[in-house]
Amino acid sequence: MKKFMAALSFFSLLTFTPALAASPLVGMPPVLDSNDIYSADRPNQLSPVVANMPERVYVPNHTSGTVTVIDPKTFKVLKTVKVAPGPQHVVPSWDLKTLWVNNDEGGNVLTPIDPATVTFGKPVKVHDPYNLYFTPNGKYAVVMAEADKELVFRDPHTMAIKKIVHVQCSGVNHADWTADGNFFLVSCEFSGKMLWVNTAKMAIVKSALLPHTYSSGPMPQDVKISPDGKTFYIADMMSNGIWAMKSNNFGHFTLIKTGIEAHGLYVTRDSKTLLITNRGEGSVSVLRFSDNRIIAKWKIPGGGSPDMGGISADGKQFWVSGRYNNVVYVFDIQHGKLITKIKVGKEPHGLAIYPQPGRYSLGHTGVFR
Repeated sequence: MKKFMAALSFFSLLTFTPALAASPLVGMPPVLDSNDIYSADRPNQLSPVVANMPERVYVPNHTSGTVTVIDPKTFKVLKTVKVAPGPQHVVPSWDLKTLWVNNDEGGNVLTPIDPATVTFGKPVKVHDPYNLYFTPNGKYAVVMAEADKELVFRDPHTMAIKKIVHVQCSGVNHADWTADGNFFLVSCEFSGKMLWVNTAKMAIVKSALLPHTYSSGPMPQDVKISPDGKTFYIADMMSNGIWAMKSNNFGHFTLIKTGIEAHGLYVTRDSKTLLITNRGEGSVSVLRFSDNRIIAKWKIPGGGSPDMGGISADGKQFWVSGRYNNVVYVFDIQHGKLITKIKVGKEPHGLAIYPQPGRYSLGHTGVFR
């Protein structure tokens, strides 16, 4: 009987002892608030690194091959700079010191911008940089090489290649990390797949196909994790909404309808709501994190094509490119209405408003923690 009880006790420990929480990614700055991974992004909570930088909006005009620089206080265009062909996104570096213009589709370079002086530097050769991210510990830059079907891990400063990960899907382009930094979720736009990637091992460990809601199939875009780190949201242009996926339950998705061609995802500075751009209907939906409900929709008078952008440092304005209208839209977040449109170049894409609050950048148009 004693042997039986001892065995039962041992079995109970194996079966019923709660699993210990995973250790965070080595080198990642500690999370300040376990209930809100965006707690360092409060209004005007600028890092000393960026505190004295002039506030500017950088708009990559994809078809024009230029970057428009705007003063957000006056809404005036300050200058338009010619860059390599195909600028897609303007991406803040992990250490917040540099902005990188992603020039793919013939450009094949990253063009650095010094945001302290608003000057453009010598381009760095990088093949097919559709989008750019940084691991939460700042160890690697991750180039989303969409046409090459690769995740390319590079030195975050020199951009020297450290590892190339080939992907079995088309259109790899957007991502976000788990709260502990150990994994990141990647969208594959043209094959409707999602990838689960181990950060430290630089390896894909799982993949899943999003559900088909229409015959055309899903087309995932931007990815964002909730403030409590429990849910990932995936914008899907063809399903006209966002998919919610528990961060501990990869491959299980629930659709939340938002609007035609849901595209970009942005967490407001109070960490209470998520802004979703609906590119096909010219609107922005507002999701409340506490119950995953859409609580508002801001419509652009006369329609439009809101794509990618960012929230002002004070948290009062949402700036977003009008992809097919050659303008930038500025929304008043508190009142949920359009303030103005600013004319820019042809096919503006992933604009960045900079500087923004936060200790470090995960990339894209500004994902800070």
